[in-house]
Amino acid sequence: MALHEKIQRLLLLGIRLEAPSQAPAPTPPQRLVMLIEAVAIAHQRFDERAVHFGHRYRSGFWSIYLLSAIAVLCAILPLALGWDSRLHALHPYAGLWAVAEVCLIGIVSAIYYFGHKHDWQGEWLRARTTAELTWYLPLMAPLVDFTQSGAEPNWYTRVFDPGQHPIAADEVAKICALHESSASKALDGAWDDPAFVAGYAQWTVDVLEEQRHYHRRIASKQKALLHRVHAINFWLFGLTAVGALAHLLVHTLWLSLITTFFPALGASLHGALAQSEAYRLRVTSERLVGELQGAVVAIRAALSAEHGPPRAVAIRASIEEALELILEEHQDWQMLVRPHHLPLA
Repeated sequence: MALHEKIQRLLLLGIRLEAPSQAPAPTPPQRLVMLIEAVAIAHQRFDERAVHFGHRYRSGFWSIYLLSAIAVLCAILPLALGWDSRLHALHPYAGLWAVAEVCLIGIVSAIYYFGHKHDWQGEWLRARTTAELTWYLPLMAPLVDFTQSGAEPNWYTRVFDPGQHPIAADEVAKICALHESSASKALDGAWDDPAFVAGYAQWTVDVLEEQRHYHRRIASKQKALLHRVHAINFWLFGLTAVGALAHLLVHTLWLSLITTFFPALGASLHGALAQSEAYRLRVTSERLVGELQGAVVAIRAALSAEHGPPRAVAIRASIEEALELILEEHQDWQMLVRPHHLPLA
């Protein structure tokens, strides 16, 4: 488990998240099984890279915010403990708090430096885009016209407006070109096969249901995280106000600790939560749950129509709209995260 996941799990202690029922495992049509197996290795490679850099980036900004608050604590603790007084038995060790503060600042600087130098965020976004588009290639393949000679190798640009979606041109185009011939042979006459059309539509519905359940979990987690951090900040800033008022009557360095560290910790938690875009992720996921449900209903309605060419056309159109919704969601996610490019804090 990555550091940012451990921090969020700690923040969510005692909260029971909504656990939607598991979606049924999608069963693809037989014509697409070979293509799914063929792209699985490429998808796994890019997915592992995306997970690696995603963990680094998100753990990086959570670490920077929280370590900055702890550095403030190290700066004020010698005064609160009385170690700054020459009469205190531990006065010779007071400098250790300054050393700890400098070390924390050094760690924060190192995280920033390596995150910026190795472009953790950029690598994460690029790998995640390629992994997502590779994963959906078998779903996209039946929508592609493989009879066009000299066509663009990237299947997404053949079906959708290339200016509207992240295409990850180089990697995805290479994978498409590699499997062009085998996909063309496997799908030859597929839309004239009622069994394939029905199986393809049902498989798409199951994939969309998986995505719907995923976004319900994301919305539930982000909502709980927002409420918990807001509650913690309410108490932190409330205690800061109480400490500041008490300072008018009681002069003690422990009150200075409260009025210094608590707002620093509250600001750090708020900053990390803002950096993670928890609120917008929650709102977007809640919206997608409804939109994906609408896409599922549209495909099922087309699937229940009478057999014949109009049924296949309706199914094809509804699946194309569903895939466009998925691509738009990924584009929205890119636009959501990309503005938070380094510096991390």
